Amino acid sequence: MAKRSRSKKGLTYAEAGVSIEAGDDAAKRYRALMRRTYGPRVILNDGGFAGKFRLDFNEQLFKKNYRDPVLVSCADGVGSKVLLAKELDVHDTVGIDLVAMNVNDLVVEGAEPLFFLDYVGVHRVVPETAEQIVAGVATGCEIAGCALLGGETAELPEVYAEGEYDLAGFAVGVVELRRATNHERVEPGDVVLGLASDGVHSNGYTLVRSIIRHAKLDLTTPLRELAGSPGFEDDDRPTLGQVLMTPTRIYAGSIVRLDRAYKVKRPITGMAHITGGGLEGNLNRALHDGVDAVVDTKAWTPPPVFDYLRKKGGVDRGEMFRVFNMGIGFTLIVRPAFADSIAARLTRLGEQVSVIGKITKGRGSVKLRHS
Repeated sequence: MAKRSRSKKGLTYAEAGVSIEAGDDAAKRYRALMRRTYGPRVILNDGGFAGKFRLDFNEQLFKKNYRDPVLVSCADGVGSKVLLAKELDVHDTVGIDLVAMNVNDLVVEGAEPLFFLDYVGVHRVVPETAEQIVAGVATGCEIAGCALLGGETAELPEVYAEGEYDLAGFAVGVVELRRATNHERVEPGDVVLGLASDGVHSNGYTLVRSIIRHAKLDLTTPLRELAGSPGFEDDDRPTLGQVLMTPTRIYAGSIVRLDRAYKVKRPITGMAHITGGGLEGNLNRALHDGVDAVVDTKAWTPPPVFDYLRKKGGVDRGEMFRVFNMGIGFTLIVRPAFADSIAARLTRLGEQVSVIGKITKGRGSVKLRHS
């Protein structure tokens, strides 16, 4: 009798490039990180398919209920900064960037951040790296005062190259309708306050990486030109890589606390998160067609990384202001009688505040004055 041949094992998901076991390992690592961000409004739902969050909450537990709540939501990513993270093998800060890019947009509308979800798309799940990324997300949520309810880690070897990944985030907040930001309230005579950035933040990294390649810049050598960079001591000489990986500053906590300080009066007439497009491309979104914002660029000193990049890349100064935040990460438009008190409150909350401009009659544009 002929010997029967043994059947070959069929193709598996792991052989196709996706490891269920690695994904499960990463998910287990996330749980403790997520719990760090939970407050009493989160309803525990371990193993569930979605997160749960109390909105119309128990008045005995919480200080206030919203009478006319409006949900505010947004989505954003960190762009090509993840490529620099891969190159430097630094993955524990881009999660902070991810949260910042979302919650800073959210509070512009007057909203309080409630919860956050993330999406991590990877070539292959490496649990240790995934844990570092989500640890950064959890840290960002703690700073912003919102809960990390869940997310998705997608292993896509056919989409992402070896070692590459991408991030996206989704934030939801709430605002009392009567206190929602309304740019129609902006008037001539209002004052523009600028809150200092912590550097490049998470915009313009395509140009940053082009400058690095063009000038053959070393990311790992300490540089005296970068002394005094935000987050470092004045006598430190950080590397370009360290400065570029400094995470986006999260303004949400300061702005929410500021807003709560004015329960009746509404001295803030507009806000803007200064991201890609710079001051001209973002502050204009806080204006209506009857006003302009005139900004004096000599009113603050940008972090040294901007001048370093400009010189090394031979970039026009106007182009720098079109691409980068240039040292101002968030702006508020306020009634002139409240400008000093609001600046003082924000300073006590840890922000570096400058009076950078004023509102005039106009057509809804931002005019930068460089001299």
